[in-house]
This record gives sequence, structure tokens and C-alpha cells, in this order.
Amino acid sequence: MFDSVFQDGTTILMVFVMAAVALATGVIYSFIVSRKLRASKGVFITSSIMPMIVSVAICLLGAFLSTTTTTVSRIATLAVALGLIRFRSVNGTAEEMVVLLGSVISGLIFGLGYLTYAVIATLVVAIMYVVLSSFAIFKNKKFSGEKLLKITIPESLDYSDVFESAFSEYLKENELVEVKTTGMGSMFKLSYRVVLKDQKQEKSFIDELRIRNGNLEISMLPYVEPNKTL
Repeated sequence: MFDSVFQDGTTILMVFVMAAVALATGVIYSFIVSRKLRASKGVFITSSIMPMIVSVAICLLGAFLSTTTTTVSRIATLAVALGLIRFRSVNGTAEEMVVLLGSVISGLIFGLGYLTYAVIATLVVAIMYVVLSSFAIFKNKKFSGEKLLKITIPESLDYSDVFESAFSEYLKENELVEVKTTGMGSMFKLSYRVVLKDQKQEKSFIDELRIRNGNLEISMLPYVEPNKTL
């Protein structure tokens, strides 16, 4: 079958060269963006190998179809093949999806045979990502020393102002970020993003809250901004 598609060894060699260049470029691209993104190992590996996989698939698919089909049929088949590309994994952040999409597009350009353009485009995308992500734009100002305060209260307690006096005395900043029921609806669990006026008064602050919530569960944790996903 390969003999009918590739009439000489030069074309086969070009496929291997293209795959090698795509892999090398993918690793460089993934290394640059992953360091800035602080991505997981899985994202790094996927975005490194994806250009090579896509480029070889497009190249071979186009070569096989070119011997038996019309131009319209080849375009339709390639469109269907690309439509099958999906990432079956846990939800990633918007930035991780952009990185993976960049890898796919890079592979498409390699697969079409434009090696130089593919290398340039991939590196330009990587540099643009690093530069744009370095600007502190569209970011809310973070509290200094912010913590996540979780308080469990009985359902009969009105949480809208029950802690107001304690918050005014001990906290510099506070924001209610989550309210959910627990214990089959018999209790509420409140989550606040807070900043203490004095870190040494944390125990006194918690003791004050225990008086108001009937000595139910209270926890104080470092605050972590939730990931934004697509």
C-alpha cells in the first residue's frame, strides 16, 4: 500500500523529517509556555507530542486520499478527521486549552508541509503567550495575607449580620464567597475570604466566632483563587 502512495523514498524521508521537526518544535513550545503556565506534567507531554501526531496524521491522510479521491472529497474527509479531535480529560483552565489548541494548529501546518512557517508560527505563539501573561491586566487586587475562613452555623441562625461585630474588630477585609447547606440541610457552611488586622489575634478571633456559631466547626486556611475553566 505504501508503494502505491509513496512513489520514491524521498517522500517517505520527508515525512520522517517533518515528524522530527514537529516533535522538536513541540517540545520547545511546550517548555516555554509550561514554565510560565506552571502546567501539569500531562499538559507538558501532550502539548509536546501533539504537533507530531497531528502533522503525521494529516500528511499520511492527505497522501492516501490524493491517489483515489477528488479535491472536494479530500477536503471533506480532512474536515471530518479534524472534527474527531477531542480532549477527553478533566476540565482544564482556559490557558491550558489555548496551549493544547496551539499544538494542534502547529501540527496542521507541519502536516501541510510548511516546516519553516510552522516553526515560526509556533514560536511566535509561545512568545506571545509568555509576554501577554506577564502583564498584570484583568486581575483583581489580592489581599495581603488573605485566608479562607469556613464557618458552620445552624440553619436557624441568620448569617447576614451575626458576625459583623467580630469581623469589624478583627478583620481588615472580608468577602463572603460561598454559602452551602450541609447535614441534610440542618446547617449552613459559610466561606469567607478574609484578611486579619493582626495575625497574632487569629485564636481570639476564632474564639469570638465560636461563641456566635454555637461552637460548631470553624477552619482557617490559606486562600487559593479558584481556577477559571472554559
